[in-house]
Amino acid sequence: MSMFDTVLVANRGEIAVRVIRTLRSMGIRSVAVYSEADAGALHTRVADVAVPIGPAPAAESYLSIDRVLDAAARTGAQAIHPGYGFLSENVDFARACEKAGIVFIGPPVAAIEAMGDKIRAKQTVRAAGVPVVPGRTEPGLDDAAVAAAAVEAGFPVLLKPSAGGGGKGMRVVRSEAELPASIAAARREARGSFGDDTLLVERYIGSARHIEVQVLGDAHGTVVHLGERECSLQRRHQKVIEEAPSPLLDDRMRSRMGAAAVEAARAVGYTGAGTVEFIVDAEQPTDFFFLEMNTRLQVEHPVTECVTGLDLVELQVRVAAGEPLPFGQDDVVLDGHAIEARLYAEDPARGFLPQTGTVLGLREPSGAGVRVDTSLAEGSVVGTDYDPMLAKLIAWGPDRETARARLVGALGHTAVLGVPTNTAFLRALLTDPDVVGGRLDTGLIERRGEALTAAEPVPPSVYAAAALALLVEAEPTGPVVDRWDVPDGWRLGEPAWTVRRLQAAGGEPVTVRVRGRAAGAQVQVGDADPVPASAYRDGDELSVTFDGVTARFAVVHAGGDVWLATDGRVTAFREHERLHSAVEGAGGDGVVTAPMPGTVTVVQAAVGDRVEAGAPLLVVEAMKMEHVLTAPLAGTVTELGVTAGQQVRLDERVAVVTPPATDEGK
Repeated sequence: MSMFDTVLVANRGEIAVRVIRTLRSMGIRSVAVYSEADAGALHTRVADVAVPIGPAPAAESYLSIDRVLDAAARTGAQAIHPGYGFLSENVDFARACEKAGIVFIGPPVAAIEAMGDKIRAKQTVRAAGVPVVPGRTEPGLDDAAVAAAAVEAGFPVLLKPSAGGGGKGMRVVRSEAELPASIAAARREARGSFGDDTLLVERYIGSARHIEVQVLGDAHGTVVHLGERECSLQRRHQKVIEEAPSPLLDDRMRSRMGAAAVEAARAVGYTGAGTVEFIVDAEQPTDFFFLEMNTRLQVEHPVTECVTGLDLVELQVRVAAGEPLPFGQDDVVLDGHAIEARLYAEDPARGFLPQTGTVLGLREPSGAGVRVDTSLAEGSVVGTDYDPMLAKLIAWGPDRETARARLVGALGHTAVLGVPTNTAFLRALLTDPDVVGGRLDTGLIERRGEALTAAEPVPPSVYAAAALALLVEAEPTGPVVDRWDVPDGWRLGEPAWTVRRLQAAGGEPVTVRVRGRAAGAQVQVGDADPVPASAYRDGDELSVTFDGVTARFAVVHAGGDVWLATDGRVTAFREHERLHSAVEGAGGDGVVTAPMPGTVTVVQAAVGDRVEAGAPLLVVEAMKMEHVLTAPLAGTVTELGVTAGQQVRLDERVAVVTPPATDEGK
């Protein structure tokens, strides 16, 4: 088989951009597909050809096998790269490609079938001599059988969808009383994410390290591994930081796990790039157990590329075209260390709830050892239709500490203005003493809690910068300036103060007073003494000197909001007067508001119901994530203004619970 002329990328976001980059370097024509929500997105602009495939819902666009294959036929694509997620592990899609005479850049159908079902995967690798996590993996377990298996295994247990991955549908259950609700939620989320609500039960290893091995196979009988990745820093079973190699493994353990991964791949006749995932008991790191095999490229593949010097996408394409791997196991050398951080549109201080918005300004890092895989561009709209991951920041160094320090620095030069992100959380996590020391496990983020996620107090200098940014914008420019148009508080005698009430996201309003021109002003933040300050704007950057210290800010003013970014910190301000209607009734008065924009998937209460504090009222889903809204206090549901399937806005009022005293007094 000769090399392909045209390859369609059946995905979106940063992975589509990343695959297209390699196709271009290989001289292969690239075809992007996009939904109505992604019209004009970055991946459509960097591809040679872009084809619309339907409405925003993934089921009607990116998950539509017929529409993807039609786009391939219309553009003459000889092969399809599925990226990860969406159709990447869909056996029906792989079969449909084969029937249509289009090469699926992935493993054979039989391998997807064997490893795509976690139950069958465990049975397959167990037969190959690979150790597996204890639990029940029989297919077709109904709710009663799942509950019985959980009791038999002993709590805590982990409920896992048999299909799919990425932490979707997983539930840790710590007691028998939690089982009914957890089973229902796990099935519902699995069905919504993968179209299959089959569950399996595993022993939950609380102090666990999640380590995966990258494998590659060709159609000529060669299967190799490219070392491991440490993926233990997770929240809700979703990876946050990944690195290669693992700081836990020695050469002997690395060789054992690599050999087990190769055997697992050989057991299903695997070709292409795949990942065999293991769990290691942090208390007994000599023991490891097979978790699953991902029959696709992984989100964290860049760290392996950085330490091996290999382009995994290029190797996938070459293997799919029938070429043999150009190296053997003895040729694989790991050089240095690489760490990756996932940048999400989410608010860690609000339980990592997904966020939306338009990218008004963008700062991305560069420099030695720094790589950015991104889907972002100024003007990009981040909505609720897809996963909230925006980009990946990767840093390489000759040793782990150099890589870690470079990544912390890179995050300090990263800013997305207009969309809240987890940048500050990532920096805090990477500077945690246990992370610095390589003492990792899957429960670390949960244990640290507010130490990592609490919103940092906004320094006075940032409030001053926001007020000065508004002043700079209001000051007239041009060769002739009418003195009365200058907003500097001028009057006979001493200049007057210009007063602003600024409120940072999640904070209380602060009064900031400014007197004079921006180039030479006095600023008073709150009750502090006035201090000298100055500011001048250079394009979309603002240089601010406050109390003798100078800092540069990226600044965007849009829709009444001022977005400022400096040293990895992005702060959004709004003048407080604009917020009265939004915050009205948000106290402890029984009002329930949507914590994120999304879709109501389940309504579990009705008007007139008497509920206890914490009782579930409804479920909101956005970006593949469910959030249960509960009663803020005990009382009667007196208002329920939503139904299943309804879209809700951030902070939209959805229900009211009236306490008994108020209820009885009517």
